[in-house]
This record gives sequence, structure tokens and C-alpha cells, in this order.
Amino acid sequence: MKSLVIVESPAKAKTLSKILGKDFKVKASVGHVRDLPQKDLGVDVDNNFTPQYVVIPGKEKIIKELKSESKEADSIYLATDPDREGEAIAFHIYEELRGKKKKDQRPVYRVAFHEITERAVKEAIKHPSQIDSNKVDAQQARRVLDRLVGYKLSPYLWKKVRRGLSAGRVQSVAVRLIVDREKEIESFVSEEYWTLEGIFSADDPAALRQFKASLYKFKGCLVVDREAEGAGRFLIKNKGDAEDIKDTLLNQSYILSAVENKVRKRSPFPPFITSTLQQEASIKLKFPAKKTMLIAQQLYEGLELGQEGSVGLITYMRTDSYRLAPEAEQWAREFIAGRFGTSYVPEAIPKYKSKDTAQEAHEAIRPTYNDKTPEKIKPFLSKDQFSLYKLIWNRFIASQMAPAIYDQTTFIIKPKEDSLGDTEFRTTGSILRFPGFLALYTEIKEDSEEESDSTLPDLHEGSQLTVSEIEGLQHFTQPPPRYTEATLVKALEDKGIGRPSTYAAIISTIQDRKYTTKEEGRFKPTELGVVVNNLLVDKFPELIDLQFTAKMEDELDEIEKAKLRWVNVIGDFYQRFDADLKAAASDNGRVKPEDIPTEENCERCGKPLVIRWGRHGRFYACTGYPECKNTRPLEQEQPEPENSGQICDKCGSAMIVKKGRYGRFLACSKYPECKNAKPLSTGMKCPLDGGEIIERKTKKGKPFWSCGNYPACKFASWDRPVNEHCPQCGAITLFQRVSKKGDITVYCFNKGCNYKRLQQ
Repeated sequence: MKSLVIVESPAKAKTLSKILGKDFKVKASVGHVRDLPQKDLGVDVDNNFTPQYVVIPGKEKIIKELKSESKEADSIYLATDPDREGEAIAFHIYEELRGKKKKDQRPVYRVAFHEITERAVKEAIKHPSQIDSNKVDAQQARRVLDRLVGYKLSPYLWKKVRRGLSAGRVQSVAVRLIVDREKEIESFVSEEYWTLEGIFSADDPAALRQFKASLYKFKGCLVVDREAEGAGRFLIKNKGDAEDIKDTLLNQSYILSAVENKVRKRSPFPPFITSTLQQEASIKLKFPAKKTMLIAQQLYEGLELGQEGSVGLITYMRTDSYRLAPEAEQWAREFIAGRFGTSYVPEAIPKYKSKDTAQEAHEAIRPTYNDKTPEKIKPFLSKDQFSLYKLIWNRFIASQMAPAIYDQTTFIIKPKEDSLGDTEFRTTGSILRFPGFLALYTEIKEDSEEESDSTLPDLHEGSQLTVSEIEGLQHFTQPPPRYTEATLVKALEDKGIGRPSTYAAIISTIQDRKYTTKEEGRFKPTELGVVVNNLLVDKFPELIDLQFTAKMEDELDEIEKAKLRWVNVIGDFYQRFDADLKAAASDNGRVKPEDIPTEENCERCGKPLVIRWGRHGRFYACTGYPECKNTRPLEQEQPEPENSGQICDKCGSAMIVKKGRYGRFLACSKYPECKNAKPLSTGMKCPLDGGEIIERKTKKGKPFWSCGNYPACKFASWDRPVNEHCPQCGAITLFQRVSKKGDITVYCFNKGCNYKRLQQ
């Protein structure tokens, strides 16, 4: 008799089948098999918040197959992912296999793999465990919390703002971060200040090279006081002050008062955890968090490496622990010695401290095999898979390398005479003496000022110096920057909002629901996002309070540790939430942005026109409504034409991206001489003939997606395509459907495939 192993994805099943051999049969559940119903609340509020799970539509066939296979097996192993969600999936599969009568007494084991390698998989099978009910409870609490908020709050938003809106417990907090940052930017008042930079040379003929130094203090006052606030932060506030101080300083002779030499070590970065992988992939590879996690999942579950078959290349990618297996640390040291030399191997193995809330049973994200270097397996990977795998490989190896060593020198320069009191210039230079981990890996920090050190001449303390020029540099204080995906993930992590496994879904959801948009890669709240956020802050201050949301995450962790009961946590939350909801519901009237007055009058009735907010944004409207229903689109400044990188197939000129009545399209830049135009591709493939999927709009402005090969191919869909392969049948594009209550279902278009999942 064979043993049955059940996992989530077909790709993972394929890799495990290769490892476990003929004595095991591996089947995939293709994600969740049960969930709360889509059309009902599905939570019995009056009966201890009991969830009413149902089989996900389309999963009946899979459950039937799993039940059939389980009857032929002598033992069953549930090998879903090693996190709360994986534990919940294992629990629901277990419940379905047992059935209502629960007669089947055959052993059902829980096994978890933090890496899909032969050693790890066979070791896990030898030492199975049972389903962790505490993890299941923690995941169930999160699901019930989110359902209560979504299904109770969304109808309120329909009533107050407009139909079709939805709210999420954690997503709303992420929107608040973005809205609050926008308010900071709008209220920011820029302040002018100046710095002075002198060009010095030594009187010693042997040191002819000039160097620059910045004015650090003038008559005992810091030029820029980093700790002061307000008006006292800057000494030189305008050009006149700068010129006066400059004239005074040019008339002085100077001496090198002090030379400070020290050795500076720069330690390597720790290996990746989920949040740092998303941040670094966003900065270096320009990957959205969702794309990063999708590719990491592929690397973890296994990819085809020629004759080797399917191989899992990295450890589990949903982790907040920096822990590494001792054997991984050892082979990394051996690899470093062979590739870079023994001087690059530190005496002691580097250790990195995780947060107190980290799952220390997990490892950091690292490669699983020491012989599968990125360059060696590059022919078997897609461009994106290779880029992410190389990033993970280099970061892991670099984390085990020796620190970089710099020789750093600081010059402190003072006037010879005491007439200027405590006045000094400073400059720092450094020389990289030993690259250490920098020989392999450097990290780019967004929204931070990089230190720019230079080398300095070889001078000794007491050297006579001459200043030949002093330059005044004008500066203006800058508002805080808008969030990028990387900085938003970091903010969510720092504030304890959500957990690493949820960041990609949060960022995707707030864009799908039109609460935020991206401008030059940075998040900006839409007008709709601001309206909804302000309403929620006013009526539900606790719900989207940052500290309260972080506290809820901590309580979910406490449930997993069996220190709190999930029913009590939900009960405490719901009591306050329900009271706020009832109080908010008693307030009648709708909420929308205020009308903006204009100096124009209606061409039909002569009454003033205003700029009004509607479903599709701002527009001109007559104040005589409803007697006069005159409206017209808001005239917006035309953006610079966007070069598409394509060539016109009629005249050979460049094709540019234009926006028309039915959306964006490609047009020849030589218009009107050449009137060639065609739809703009989404970059995704038609599931019928593989042509490019085009986004179009109906005459009423409703978007839909169709094949660019029309009329030869008549594929069309109201649902948005998703750039993902179906894990069940391999279809090249999936689609997402949004329900009236805001739930997003991702499904396969192929009629013969029943793949479907609910996007959390």
C-alpha cells in the first residue's frame, strides 16, 4: 500500500514525487478547499463567532479525488506550507477526508518542509507531527476578523460614499499611512538654509593636492544642528548671511588642528526574510511585492533543471526569522573560501538576531543546494527567476562573509587666530582596505542620503593651510517622500501592521480598489482613498489606529502560543467595533469631496459651474442641478507623449501611447500625416490563441479585455487578466473577478480546469 501525501500546488507535488519515490503518491489540493461563503457573512456572531465553512466552488472534484486516493492509502501525510495558512489548509483537508461521521481511523500526519530537498523531506516524513490547533485558531481568528470588518463595514461605505466600495482591517491602515504621508507633504513648509564649503591646500610643497572641507561650526554655533528643531536648526538662513560669513572666513589663516585616524568595519547584511526580500527586489529588480512572492514560490516549490527534474531551489519564503541551519552555514563558508579565499571567511560564524515575535522554527530565505549557483542553472530559469534567485544567493553568501574594512581619516581645521572663537571646518575621507562581503553584494537604501567620502592628502597635525575659495551652497528642506513599495513594506513591518506574508496582498488590494495610485513608482492616495480614509478615521478611530492594529497582530501571535483564546480576542474586538458601527449608522447623509468653485458660468442656463466629484473622478457641473443637468469632462493638462518603444509598421516612425475615449492606445508619432493606430497590449497572453490581451472600453466607459487578434480570435472577458500561470493546468493567464462585496476571486479561464482561489 502506498502512503498519500497532500500538498497545495501541483509544482510542489511534482518535486516531492521525485524525492519520495514509488512508495508515496503525492496529490495537490490547489490551495484552500474550504472557506467562508462568498455571499453571506458566514460567522455566527451569537454563537461564539462560529465560522460556517463551505467547500470553495469548483473544489468539489478535487476533494472527491483526494477522498478516493485516501481510501487506497495506508497512511496520509498533510504537507502544506509551514505557516498558519498552511496549517489551516491541512486542517480543512483533514476535516473533509474524515467526513461528518468521522469513522475513518487511519493515521493522518502533519509534516512541514522548510526546504524541499531530499534530506529535509525524508527527515520530515520520518518524524511527523499532528495538526497544530493553535496555529489553526490563529489563522481562523484572522479570517473571522477580516470577514466581520469587510462584511459589516462595506455596506456602510455604500451608504455613505458609493456602492461597490469595500474596507479591510489591515488594508485600511495601509491606506491611512499613505494618506497621512500625503497630508504631511501638503502641509510642509520648505525652509531655506545655506552651507559653506572651503577649498584648502597645505603650505607644505610636498602636499600640493587641494581638498574640500565643510564649515562645521562658526563662533561656537553649529552650521546645521541635527538635534535642534524649528528656527534654531540652521545657522545660515539666507544668501546675505552666507556672504558675510564667507568674507570673514576668507581673511583667515588656518591650521590642521587635529587628524583622527580609525579603522571602520562594515558588517554584512543578514540573509533575507520575507519583508527584506520584497524591499530589495523592489529597489534592485523593480519587482512589485506580489511578483516577488510569486517567483519566490516557484523557486521554493521546484523548477525543472533538465535531467535532474524538478528541484526546490530556496527555503520557505514566508519567514521572519534570520536563523540558518548549521549545515548551510558550513557549506557557505566552504564556498566562500573556494571562490574568494580564506581571508574572506570570518573567524566566527555571523549570527543575526530576529525579532521577538519571529517564528524561529523557520529559517531565513537561502539557497538549498551549494552546487546550484545562479550561473550554473541560468539556462533553466526565466529572466525573472534567475534575477531573484541570484539576489537570494548573493545575499545569503554575503551574510556569511567577513566585514569590509575601511581606513577612515577626519581633518579638523581651525583658524590660527582666536578672534572667531570656536570655528572649524571638517572633512572625512576613507580608503577601502579590505572589501569583505562588498566583493559580492551591496545594498541600496531608498530615500536616504549616502555618505560620500573621498581620499585626503597625507598631512600631519599642525600643518599650515590656506583657503583659496569658499563656496556658498543653497539648500531647501524637503518634505518626507511618498512611499514606494519598498518603503511601504518597511513601514508596515516597523509599525507591526500585518505580517510579512500579507504585505504583497495588502499592496495589491489597495491598488485594485482604487484607493491609491502610483506616480513615478510612488504611492499617492486617490480622491476616493482620501474620502474613505477620512470617514473611517472619524467614525472608526480605533479600527484603523496603527497601535491598535499592531496590538491585534500581537494577540494573533499570542493565540498561536496558546496564551489567548481566539473567541475572547474576537469578542473583545467585536464589542467595540459593533458599538462604533451602530453609532456611525445613525449619522445620515453622504460623504464626498467638496465642490470646487470656478469663474465659469453654465452655457445653458447661466448659473455658476463647479468642479464636482463623481464615480469616475472630477468633472464640471452646473449648480442649477437638477433643473439643469449640464456637465462636461474636466479639461486636464495633456501629458508628454509616452514612447512605446515600437515602430510604426506603415511609415517606420516611433509609436507613442495616447489616451482616447476608450482608453490608452498606440498611435503613430507622425499623426496626422500617418494615421496608423492600434490597441495597447497588456503584456499578457490570450488563453485561446496566445495573442496579446488588449484592454478596451465600451461606449459607456466600462473596461473589458479581449484578444488583439480579433476578429480571428473572439476571446473577451469582463474580468481583469492576472500575469500568473495556472498551477493546475498551466494556462498562461489567470483572471480575477471582484464581487459586489469586494471579494477578489482569481480563477482559470479554461473550461476544463476548475482552479479558483480567494485572494485574501
